Amino acid sequence: MDDDSGTPAPTGLRATALLGRPKLWLIPTVLTGLLALLLSLLYMGGIVNPNRELHDLPIALVNSDTGKPLTGRQQNLGTQITHSIVTNSGSRAAGWRQLTRAQAQDELDAGKVYGALVIPADFTNSVAALTTTNATARPTITVLTNPGKGSLGSSLASKISSTAAQQASLTIGKQLGAAATKADSTQKLFLADPVRIATQVGHPIGDNSGIGLTAFYYTLLLVLAGFMGGNVISNGVDTGLGYADNEIGPWHTRRPTVPIDRTQTLLLKMVMTAGITLLSVSLIMLASVSILGMDATHIPLLWIYSYCAALAVGLGVQAINAAFGGIGQLVSMFVFIVLGLPSSGATVPLQAVPGFYRFLSHFEPMRQLSDGVRAILYFDARGDAGLTRAWTMIGIGTAIGLLFGFAMVQYYDRKGHKRLTPQPA
Repeated sequence: MDDDSGTPAPTGLRATALLGRPKLWLIPTVLTGLLALLLSLLYMGGIVNPNRELHDLPIALVNSDTGKPLTGRQQNLGTQITHSIVTNSGSRAAGWRQLTRAQAQDELDAGKVYGALVIPADFTNSVAALTTTNATARPTITVLTNPGKGSLGSSLASKISSTAAQQASLTIGKQLGAAATKADSTQKLFLADPVRIATQVGHPIGDNSGIGLTAFYYTLLLVLAGFMGGNVISNGVDTGLGYADNEIGPWHTRRPTVPIDRTQTLLLKMVMTAGITLLSVSLIMLASVSILGMDATHIPLLWIYSYCAALAVGLGVQAINAAFGGIGQLVSMFVFIVLGLPSSGATVPLQAVPGFYRFLSHFEPMRQLSDGVRAILYFDARGDAGLTRAWTMIGIGTAIGLLFGFAMVQYYDRKGHKRLTPQPA
């Protein structure tokens, strides 16, 4: 468009001229590089080698053997195997828990163990019968899995238990081979590895449970709903009150500035977050349970828990944005997502990640929320399966978010730090 003198209006600088300004490159380059480095270290650092980091994975060890000791032995085979497994100093992968069969089942049902190794009541008698004509069945040691603890965790526990059972079979085989001096070559081959290892599901979950991964992805949906919803609401309120410009493609608008202090602005955003989260959580459940058919029980409890979880994240996002301003979205992304995913224990057991992530898991929101979702979806909403701790941490997290957010904005208001309307250059 030309002015009245007929001179063309200035079109501004060209991009090629601005590319030569080092200061224009500095901040985006540094921030992008740091983000790429940190994300790589944090995400890959938690999953690169779970076997190397694995230690003290909770596994139940059940010795139900009631048979009499073999000739020349002071203990029956079940007791010998149990003692050998527990005292094995060569492996730190498992945290064996010696329990009764009923206790082991209760811990499987509460998600407290990743699996179990069960020695049956007739084990010694079945082994002793192998060297006689009274053998009716091959001795069996049972490995129980717990898919509700996640496919990787259950698989690691199954591998550890199977390895221990296999080692026990070979040890028993040496004892039998030494005693069965008259056995032919076929019998000796059989006696060298006499124990059958049977793998069973110790705590079944539904077919539409993602092999124990729906709890993680559902939790991720709740965190994302709170995180993205909080940021969308924050930006929308700032735009609506005239403290930020609204640009959609080529269209640009700026509303009149509404006189309001930071405290009232934060209160407005948090109330809106509480209301809009009702809709987002309901839609998450509609899509996950009703449309996609995700296995879920305790539906009313799941909805209430989901709402409180997403709301706690949303309020935390509003508090962080109010405290840190323009970089608030980046800070909240690290708090709720970047640090939360690798320390959640929902895909890789916390016993198989480096110590840094185990430290984060004590307070990172995603770990607390995923424990509660897992308890509701897979473990009959038992409090000792993680639901009680999850409710407690939701309450604590919400209180911290409210106190931190309002303390910061009231401080800014008392100092007279007014929100300024953006002005054109």
